[in-house]
Amino acid sequence: MASKKADGGKEQAAGGFTLGDVTKLVDALEDSDVRSLLWTRGGEKIVIRRGPAPAGMAGPAVAPLPVVTSVAGPAPATTGSAPKAAEKAPEKPGHVVTSPFVGTFYRAPSPDSPAFADVGTVVKKGQVLCIVEAMKLMNEIEAEVDGKIIEIFVLNATPVEFGEKLFRIEPT
Repeated sequence: MASKKADGGKEQAAGGFTLGDVTKLVDALEDSDVRSLLWTRGGEKIVIRRGPAPAGMAGPAVAPLPVVTSVAGPAPATTGSAPKAAEKAPEKPGHVVTSPFVGTFYRAPSPDSPAFADVGTVVKKGQVLCIVEAMKLMNEIEAEVDGKIIEIFVLNATPVEFGEKLFRIEPT
């Protein structure tokens, strides 16, 4: 990433983010319940996610900070040994709706509108569950089965990856 010296001698990214800006964001989020943050300034974007990285996720680091990339929960404590593949938690029953592309997940059509669906909502096949914005296009994600929503994996207005779990539906 190209950088230049800003007034006061601070290292500043071409888009306007300083290393201090990013460090302050990470510090502020450490003691909060926020699991994912997307911030854009001057054409550059910073995404901060906490928890284990989703499978297949790769990309350039914004800054060399201890930031993990997921919305699955708080970062696990390190014990010095890598987790074994055999220790993977068993999959819960139900139909999982995944994101068909990379974008931003929205639970409602607008900030003032109620969510399309909540945990406990009974849905019909073809009913809109959420919107994933990709390249300025709002794409409605529909239920693939009739059933009851038993789990929502993603927070509103957060980035999602291709194949990332969005909802778990208990078929009826």
